[in-house]
Amino acid sequence: MQTEPRADTIFLQDLKVETIVGIWDWERKVRQTVSIDIEMAADVAKAALNDNIEGTLNYKAVAKRVQQFVGDSEYQLVETLAEKIAETVLAEFDIPWIQLRVSKPGAIRNAKNVGVVIRRYKA
Repeated sequence: MQTEPRADTIFLQDLKVETIVGIWDWERKVRQTVSIDIEMAADVAKAALNDNIEGTLNYKAVAKRVQQFVGDSEYQLVETLAEKIAETVLAEFDIPWIQLRVSKPGAIRNAKNVGVVIRRYKA
């Protein structure tokens, strides 16, 4: 009997961070709030079996790292910010892939939100 591969995902939704992001002069001087949604592949079965954080991805550690990284960054494009977040998380945490949604609410008049969604895999 063949079993399906695990397809577990751990996510963080609407993680808000203030940062410098944008191409206009005023955007280079004022911190703006970006919202970040993150999905990461993780096998949660071991953690669920033992009810122990050691068997899974510590999403609090991921959140703290992303907040620190984004808060210290100064990119012009949300595309660049998303790429650099993905690179950082993939390098520092034991996950095979990450999907990120980086949103910049209020960036476009008459639009609720604007941003980018990327998925990246560990090399």
